[in-house]
Amino acid sequence: MSAHDHDHDHRHENRGDAGRRLIWALVLTLAFALVEAVAGFWSGSLALLGDAGHMVTDSASLGLAAFAAWLSGHPPTRRHTYGLGRVETLAALFNVLFMVLVVVGISVAAINRFLEPANVNGEVVTLVAIIGLLINIGVAWLLVHGEQTMNTRGALLHVFGDLLGSLAALVAGAVIVFTGWTPIDPLLSLLICLLVLASSLRLLREILRALLEGVPAHLSLDRIGQALAVLPGVRSVHDLHVWTLSSKRIALSAHLVVDSFATWPEVLEAARQVLLEHGIAHVTLQPESTVHAVRWLSRASDAAEAGSKELP
Repeated sequence: MSAHDHDHDHRHENRGDAGRRLIWALVLTLAFALVEAVAGFWSGSLALLGDAGHMVTDSASLGLAAFAAWLSGHPPTRRHTYGLGRVETLAALFNVLFMVLVVVGISVAAINRFLEPANVNGEVVTLVAIIGLLINIGVAWLLVHGEQTMNTRGALLHVFGDLLGSLAALVAGAVIVFTGWTPIDPLLSLLICLLVLASSLRLLREILRALLEGVPAHLSLDRIGQALAVLPGVRSVHDLHVWTLSSKRIALSAHLVVDSFATWPEVLEAARQVLLEHGIAHVTLQPESTVHAVRWLSRASDAAEAGSKELP
């Protein structure tokens, strides 16, 4: 005897909105990448060329993210009973790894520029960087105000790198115009690479946790188990599992040892409400009698003992 409950709202409207925002971001990013690449070759600016490279790779990443957002909106099937929501997580993984490769490439180019300095047209760099900065701010605004999933966050990571790249190009252009000090161009490129790499690694850790079905970082397995264990009619909790199905969809399964099966409907409803407070709507709960039950996390009468132990 078990109970299964989950949220049937797969947020098709939000997925559609995320897809539209990603497409607009793709169009704006790709169009300006072409302008920035031409200006970078003309001016000799590594910062502009690096930012153009970011934006070209971001265009591919945004296209992938838009496709993943559309694909994840498909309903569950007999073959994919959870739906295709995790496609967004895979797209985010690809985007992060792609971004790391871009960072490595720009860093190598910056080091070579230190070894072999080149003339840079500061006026052109400054003008193009101002336009790029405004476009990147607009693209970032589009994504920030849409649904926040790992997929859109992976795409936003690329846009964030472009925004910082445009800012670096703007500063580099201004310094070159007023002082003629060209090393500022590769120096700022390296600084931006470090910032983007740090953000990439943070998101990568979250993505890997989701793919390995780990407990989401914002949730505590101990707190959830204890919240279920202290419910009236519950003796103890065991085989508790919490994992990420897709962005904003968290699943849970657990065995609850109950005083009596007669009170199970009330216990189940109370458990659902507790789990909803933790943002968990996809729930599978198995009631068990106290006879030969596995004791893992007991209710309030043993709270002191339970509180001193961590769940295995």
